Amino acid sequence: MPYVENRTVHDADSHIMELPGTLEQYLPKSVLAEFSQKTAPADYEIQWAKDARELQADAEFRAGDEANILLRKNHSALGAFDNADRPKALDLLGFTSQLVFTTTALSNYGLEHSGDIDLALETARAHNRMMIDFCSVDARLLGTGYVPLADIEAASTIAAEAIKMGCKALVIPSRCPSGHSPSHVGFDRLWSIAQEAGIPILFHVGGEEKMNAAYSNNGLPVVRDFHGGDENFTSTSFMSIPLALWQTMSMLIMDGVCDRFPKLQFGAIELGASWVPSWLQFMDASFGAFRKGEERLQKLSAKPSEIAQRQFKATPYPHENTGWIIQNSGPEMLLFSSDFPHVEGGRNPLKRFNDSLVDVSDEGQQKFFRDNFIALMGAGLEKSLHDHPSAR
Repeated sequence: MPYVENRTVHDADSHIMELPGTLEQYLPKSVLAEFSQKTAPADYEIQWAKDARELQADAEFRAGDEANILLRKNHSALGAFDNADRPKALDLLGFTSQLVFTTTALSNYGLEHSGDIDLALETARAHNRMMIDFCSVDARLLGTGYVPLADIEAASTIAAEAIKMGCKALVIPSRCPSGHSPSHVGFDRLWSIAQEAGIPILFHVGGEEKMNAAYSNNGLPVVRDFHGGDENFTSTSFMSIPLALWQTMSMLIMDGVCDRFPKLQFGAIELGASWVPSWLQFMDASFGAFRKGEERLQKLSAKPSEIAQRQFKATPYPHENTGWIIQNSGPEMLLFSSDFPHVEGGRNPLKRFNDSLVDVSDEGQQKFFRDNFIALMGAGLEKSLHDHPSAR
């Protein structure tokens, strides 16, 4: 029995859990040594990776696939790193489609701000090949391609390559590139390529500006996160997640990018959404205060909040008050996501979202689980995948 039955639910966030050495298989040999030196990847045959493979090959463990489809997390989850198992995982989840993102390369290993732009570009290309290869086993798996913004001219080239190889969405960092804005007119070719292809531009957690490390130097014991480490999610590092995106999307709207490409959709994945209502109000306050003196604002087709409602969508975390966010931002702005197989997605995201949506109309709930995803993905989602077979 699948987790979701007899309804259409599109999943805007899922992941590959790459084993050490996975991305290296897609890198040109000419940059392997440099990549290893810059990223210090773990040995491919380290013990935990061996254990993960052996566990997925164990018949007794695999007998619990269905019962544990949302209970097993990270490398223990079905289809986490072996794409041959991912269609079964999707069958058991019952999602109609699933956007798929990397885990290890979410920030492109920080290479774009390291000064080695050529390696950053090659690593992005390798990432895109890896994603398409993993998702090739099932049309319901929607692979995402990464486009660095560090090199304005190369961005459109990599975007075109990613779309040609089959990427269904393009991911860009929410962190501002060094030396130029993400709204720079030089990126118009990138936006044009995406709009013409009918696929969205996405931001994902990991590509943002990290919280200053000095904040953790508070004279108190180190706070460990739920992964057991001290370099991932904690209550305080969580606070900075949307800040870079707040600025980047504001620039894309106020500098006229969204108006120049009115059919282009943007999506914020795993960056939360409680900030969205305030962001909309803050942009409109800026618009009202500075419009008379700024020609760029006078040229906008509508208030910034209205442009955002037209072209921007976000995935709330299951612990956020999704109903409140919808009521204070608009029914067309939010998307369901499971974050499968990451711990952050929880063990029952559908219930947590449903509980938060009790005061949202049936139409509003359908937008959250189905319609908004279809609007975001455009040509990136085949029409045959708009509805689950059981719901037709």
